[in-house]
Amino acid sequence: MIRKSGPLICLLAAPETSPGVLYGLFDVLSTVGAVYDDMTTGVPGEELLDVKIVARSKAPFRCLGNFLIEPHADIYEIDFADAVVVCDLYTPIDQSPTGVYDEEVAWLRKMYESNALLSSVCSGSAVLAETGLLNGLEVSGHWAYRHMFEKFYPEVKWQENSVLNLAYESKRLVTCGGVTSWQDLAIYLIERLCGLEHANKTARVHLLAKHTEGQLPFAAMTQRSQNTDALIGDCQQWIAKHYEAANPVATMAERTGLSPRTFARRFKVATGYQPMEYVQGIRMERARYLLETGSASVDDISFEVGYEDPASFRRVFKRKLGITPIRYRKKFSGVRG
Repeated sequence: MIRKSGPLICLLAAPETSPGVLYGLFDVLSTVGAVYDDMTTGVPGEELLDVKIVARSKAPFRCLGNFLIEPHADIYEIDFADAVVVCDLYTPIDQSPTGVYDEEVAWLRKMYESNALLSSVCSGSAVLAETGLLNGLEVSGHWAYRHMFEKFYPEVKWQENSVLNLAYESKRLVTCGGVTSWQDLAIYLIERLCGLEHANKTARVHLLAKHTEGQLPFAAMTQRSQNTDALIGDCQQWIAKHYEAANPVATMAERTGLSPRTFARRFKVATGYQPMEYVQGIRMERARYLLETGSASVDDISFEVGYEDPASFRRVFKRKLGITPIRYRKKFSGVRG
């Protein structure tokens, strides 16, 4: 395998990889040092990073969307890298990738032992969790994988709002949120390996900007379908139509005939949420829709979704989504604003 000069970044890919993440990272990282000079003087500069797509086998394969991937190397050819990115590897939200990527997981441990920085994008954090290196740490990933991590990786602490989690940078472990968080990761890797000036120049050429408001404004409530508890299923159907009702948790408990404590326990087991957390999630989803599509005032929306006190609604909204209702409306009310 021919090595270029400069720090080596390996992008780990598989048939479950999102081409947008893989080729987005490759395109941006492989132009560091060259593209800015080309865009401003007409003369390309020197490429500063050696970026390689690696996989279990060097044989070409198709990834999501039937896009062709031709790895530069297989994982057995790579004994050292400055940084490794576990790209988005789609995993259903109610399953774990245990046993699917055993060879890749063993290679990731080997690379970590050889002093590489390990990072992940979106669902790639689940594959990184398979190494055991994330146990006891707060980890980021796509917001839809919260319950999957709680179930299959109980030793890993889920960080719901973070887009680029640098809390364990000193341990050479960086995890990122949803798919477009690769952009934040790319800027970080360039700054780490090539310096802030090159990071800013590359970001300016590619129009890359950090997700400064976190992941929560984009997150939706994951309502896992379940048919194991008919009483709780009935409550879910009821609250979907009566989310604005007063004292909805007490009403649901009464519908089941269960004690409040037993009801709360069974609701959590069946849905993954505490009853009031579920109610708030349903109400916030409705509020989001109203903010995105209409012009009703925030006070009117708060009343419509079940809050008699608009200030209380605003507090819950900010806690759940990370931004105020007004800011949310400006962000998501359509391209024309």
